[in-house]
Amino acid sequence: MESKPALIPKTFWEYMKSMGPGFVAVLSWLGAGDIVAAGVAGGNYGYALMWAMALALLVRYMFVSLIARYQLCNPHGEGVLDGLVRLHRFYAPFLFCSVVVWGHLSTAYMLAGIAEISMSITGIGGKFAWEVAWALVTLALIFRPAYERAETLFKVLVAVLAASLLGCAVWVGFDPIRVAKGVFTFQLPPQHGPFGAVLVVVGMVGAVGGSLVNLIYPYFLEQKGWRGPAYRKVQNFDFLLAVVVMIIFNLAVWTLGAELVHGTSKTVGSVDDLAILLYGVLGESGRILFLVGVLAAIFTSIAGAGLGLSYLATHAWQRWRRPSGAPRSAQDDYKRQPIYRGLVLWILLSPLIWMGRAEFVSLTLIANSFTVVLIPALAGGLWIITARTKFIGEEHRNRWWENAMMSGMLCLAVYGAYEAGRSILSQLS
Repeated sequence: MESKPALIPKTFWEYMKSMGPGFVAVLSWLGAGDIVAAGVAGGNYGYALMWAMALALLVRYMFVSLIARYQLCNPHGEGVLDGLVRLHRFYAPFLFCSVVVWGHLSTAYMLAGIAEISMSITGIGGKFAWEVAWALVTLALIFRPAYERAETLFKVLVAVLAASLLGCAVWVGFDPIRVAKGVFTFQLPPQHGPFGAVLVVVGMVGAVGGSLVNLIYPYFLEQKGWRGPAYRKVQNFDFLLAVVVMIIFNLAVWTLGAELVHGTSKTVGSVDDLAILLYGVLGESGRILFLVGVLAAIFTSIAGAGLGLSYLATHAWQRWRRPSGAPRSAQDDYKRQPIYRGLVLWILLSPLIWMGRAEFVSLTLIANSFTVVLIPALAGGLWIITARTKFIGEEHRNRWWENAMMSGMLCLAVYGAYEAGRSILSQLS
């Protein structure tokens, strides 16, 4: 049985109380890799390139908002995946297989990361034991109907992340004027390392279009009960607020790199490096405060991605079996389907076969191979279904500037796929 349509908010406080899907989505995207990348960028470029991080996340906001518009406003009453399958039936098996492979690989890394952070905070236990513990905690949360609980938990963890990441940035001390200049003056600092500033910016923006987890947000909208054009305004408010919060979190970590690393002989290559630097400045309390935030970020990534990717793969499986389509009511609630529970078990428990081992070179190669195909296929397909009247209708199809943005994303996605292909070939040779 599908969830009932939600009430449409009318006042500011009703809008605030309605928030949820956006936070679940963006915290599913925010992981240890994003935190390390922000810290490294701050260490390399100081405050000068902060605008690139903000720009990349704003582009993601616009890109995913177009996906959400299709979900809410298309005249067929279908989901985004249905639109992609309407474009070509290949998308159903392609996305199902992508989730099966990518869900396993990404969860393997995230469980390894959260286990290491747990050991660092507590000083007890082994890596594999912590991996099992966090996999079971997440399994208890999302194996059965869980969206409402997940949304409530994620709102609590937003507060934890704010206290951790913003708290550390304020505690270390930062220059708000330099932050403002870094975000709004579009400086291009000299090259640091093997990549120039322009290439760094292109990489940040180009990674947006083909991300598989962009497709999980529509499922959170559906589980929230937001269906139809009447929810477009609250959806925009919800998602914009969540992305702004994510920008603030990323910039907070960026300031840590700028303050602790930039202009020194120190380097940052991992979460532990940042934690050790904070320990040197703030002591053990600062180190623990930071690591608690990182732990919250990884946990929300595991739980949010596990939830959303299982919805996506269940839907893809249904459409693969019924390529001609089916009435929306026949799809029912994804999390009540047996295949959903099987996918949750696969995504959360299959990575445990690695038993705490950290060597995943061959798995990385497989993941990159999938990405080469995934990026242009997703960016191109999403552009078509949001631009053509046949799919989304005349009233809600992309405007010229939205088509320009989508075409730019496709070009960056193809370029990124080309570079990834070259990297894979170089590793194989």
